[in-house]
Amino acid sequence: MTELKSPLLEQLPWLRHGFGTRSSPLNQNGMASLKQIHSAVVLVADRLEGCVGEGDALLTAAPGCTISVRTADCFPILLVDRTQRVVAVVHAGWRGTAARIAAEAVHQMRFTFGTRPEDVLAAIGPGIGACCYEVGEDVARQFDQDRTGRLDLAAHNIRQLENAGVPAGQIDYQATCTFCNAAQFYSWRRDKDMSARMISYVGLL
Repeated sequence: MTELKSPLLEQLPWLRHGFGTRSSPLNQNGMASLKQIHSAVVLVADRLEGCVGEGDALLTAAPGCTISVRTADCFPILLVDRTQRVVAVVHAGWRGTAARIAAEAVHQMRFTFGTRPEDVLAAIGPGIGACCYEVGEDVARQFDQDRTGRLDLAAHNIRQLENAGVPAGQIDYQATCTFCNAAQFYSWRRDKDMSARMISYVGLL
């Protein structure tokens, strides 16, 4: 299997999307992309291909435009406004999650394109699971945990999306840990500098 699909998003015939694996292409040719900086910065794609700027979420309502992020333990999140036909792609590591990048992407979809949160479908791709993600006290404090321990980034992003108005039944999470599954996924925490990055994308046909 070269890439993973969200059953929720596959219901939309006017959409293309995928979550990268080790078997997927490792470049973003033909896609708009970002210089990812672990932030809550959301940009609108102003071109069909190439780097749009520095940030960690990208939006578009342009048919034919595919937007993408690179991950290897951080979570790729795809957001789709099924009414206005607006899409977003989010790179959510611990810093971006602490800064509420997923909720900020929903907010910017609403501000820029008139998206209603209740019309948003969200798909969360593979990332490091709480089973494998031990963090120190400094990171734990960012998530209201008072001691070193395991961090469930996916759960925090799901909660942020729900708090932003996305209905719980419209959030798809496949619960696949990149660290656990070495044969299928790259993991920076497991492989360090030997790790490549996987490409996840969403676009309007």
